Amino acid sequence: MRRTDKIPEPGEEDADATDAMFTSLLEDSAEELYEQAPCGYLSTLMDGTIAKINNTLLEWLGLDRSRVVGRMRFTDLLTVGGRLYHETHFAPLLQMKGEAGGIAMDIRAAGERMPVLVTSKVKTSEDGEPLLIRTTLFDARDRRAYETELLRARQAAEEARRQSEADRARLQEALAVLQQSLLPSALPAVPGLEAGSYYHTASPDLLGGDFYDLFPLDAGRSAFFLGDVCGKGPQAAAVTSLARYTLRAAALHDADPITALTTLNTVLHERYTSGEGRYCTAIFGVLEPDGDGRVNVHLASGGHPSALIQRADGSTDYLPTPGGMLIGVLPQASFTAARTRLLPGDTLLLYTDGLTEARTGPDRELYGDEALRTFSAAQPAQGPQALINALGRLLASFGDGLDDDTALLALGVPAPLPTTVSDNLT
Repeated sequence: MRRTDKIPEPGEEDADATDAMFTSLLEDSAEELYEQAPCGYLSTLMDGTIAKINNTLLEWLGLDRSRVVGRMRFTDLLTVGGRLYHETHFAPLLQMKGEAGGIAMDIRAAGERMPVLVTSKVKTSEDGEPLLIRTTLFDARDRRAYETELLRARQAAEEARRQSEADRARLQEALAVLQQSLLPSALPAVPGLEAGSYYHTASPDLLGGDFYDLFPLDAGRSAFFLGDVCGKGPQAAAVTSLARYTLRAAALHDADPITALTTLNTVLHERYTSGEGRYCTAIFGVLEPDGDGRVNVHLASGGHPSALIQRADGSTDYLPTPGGMLIGVLPQASFTAARTRLLPGDTLLLYTDGLTEARTGPDRELYGDEALRTFSAAQPAQGPQALINALGRLLASFGDGLDDDTALLALGVPAPLPTTVSDNLT
């Protein structure tokens, strides 16, 4: 019987074995390439829940896979500023176009803020239904450091060329006067209320964008606000001035906190929509005594850190205002309202993120919200000015770790005077 099997040519058996070996190696290395890639990979459900993440990103974050997959969302990995940007820019862009690429954000890496470049793409079914979001994160620390050093070098060269030390001193004096004009010269006296404020200027060479105010509305009621304009310099100062006077005017027309912030959003968006975008964060609120030594507080937040309440009994916690959007970015924005009541001895603290984003310790870690809550809880409940004084000393202790302007505004109800033996006998 004649054989029909093909007789292998010389070398064919070796070639087949080599092909099989490479195929096996490629199959084995595909998963290894995903896990050990020089960039971070993750896949999330459409609501942001993390379904898969590679080892590279887990090492950056300093987290175990069991703590992340199915338990955290992509936004949980971002800093406060990154979450705000994701909500107002990145997520809408991803929803409209199905992809977004090369967006600079910061993640909360192990012990520090880490700059990354984020690219995401929505995976869809054959019917076009979105299934999940695939995201790649590239380490941008070297790039950020290079850009920062380049900018500093350029600014230093321009500064040395443009002005002498005497010119700089005169400029700083003029800037300080202008900065003061953007803040109230003194807080007004409000019956049944104590108030304290503080402003830290990070650089005498730049105008800051933090602002605050307290002013009467009508019989018994007062309004307050505190905010932070994006950027520094004359442009930020112009936005600061516009924001202050807009909120004051809006409050006199309708003091509802959400309405006041909505008016400011409309003004900023219409004013700056045709040029370089300008926006801010802010908390606006109304104080109304209830006639029994207590003060009702109704406030709303637009992308601003939550207010902190130091109670007379020593407890301290935040008044949550999640979800409030940045002011001036979009033509229509949603804001989050909250209510509370201040009893005698209670203090409401508003602050800008220069405080919580200060760098501390040899590793220059972020100070953070929890550290602020713990610090405030450790202070005696002695009223707004005492808390402001303590926070002023804290800010001074940060040294060069405090690289952003910081505004503080504290409002409280005076504690009753202690009763003495002579008072009881009378």
